[in-house]
Amino acid sequence: MRGLNNKVAVIAGGAGGIGSATSRRLAQEGAAVVIADLDAEDAGRVARDIVDAGGRALAVDLEISSEDSVAAMFDAAVTRFGGVDAVHVNAADLSRKFGPDTDVVDVDLRVFDHTLAVNLRGHVLVTRAAIPLLLDRGGGAIVYTSSAAAFAGEPTRVTYGITKAGINALVRHVASRFGKSGIRANAVAPGFVVTERIAANFDDRFMEFALDRNRHTRLGRPEDIAAMVAFLVSDDGEWITGQVLGVDGGTQLR
Repeated sequence: MRGLNNKVAVIAGGAGGIGSATSRRLAQEGAAVVIADLDAEDAGRVARDIVDAGGRALAVDLEISSEDSVAAMFDAAVTRFGGVDAVHVNAADLSRKFGPDTDVVDVDLRVFDHTLAVNLRGHVLVTRAAIPLLLDRGGGAIVYTSSAAAFAGEPTRVTYGITKAGINALVRHVASRFGKSGIRANAVAPGFVVTERIAANFDDRFMEFALDRNRHTRLGRPEDIAAMVAFLVSDDGEWITGQVLGVDGGTQLR
């Protein structure tokens, strides 16, 4: 793709699943990548693989709900690679640390507060820190990982759906406020993507159910999302901004 060679991309949530695939794809396109993740060991593994393949990569620890941690991530990017041209905000918390994300009546407010801290506050913190650095380079691109849950109206996962809808609003705000300054903002809304973790935790019957819900011959792969992220931050996607793009095998038609 045009315009990614020698650019610097920061992937917040860059290890495992979609993040790992995106880190690898951007490196293959010639970008230097900063792989930031709560799982420092996995981030280091992805970075080593990229470097061993001849690319440029740096792994850093990230607690996305911490302003200091987000600042340290970008400081590391600037120190190692000289600046930032693109950002992919991909972090999310699905750990059920405080229990399940049920419905608006029953959900434990600790679940609500924790999910908002990671899935929404964290995205705002990354955005606030990224924009001045992108402006220093004359502009750049931010891509967020949203979800079909922002549109589907699910009977459960109320907090997750709220945060993803909030991300979509953040996309439009950034595109509107900073577009004339050269910053583009978009989101990718994946459908059911079969990561290694999902493959290990769901049986064939569930996979068949998920396939029946889309309009494609297969389920999603992390590489499908990575390809869209790479396109959106490249020069080939330079006239796309303020959009939430479904990459979901036609599960949601909008």
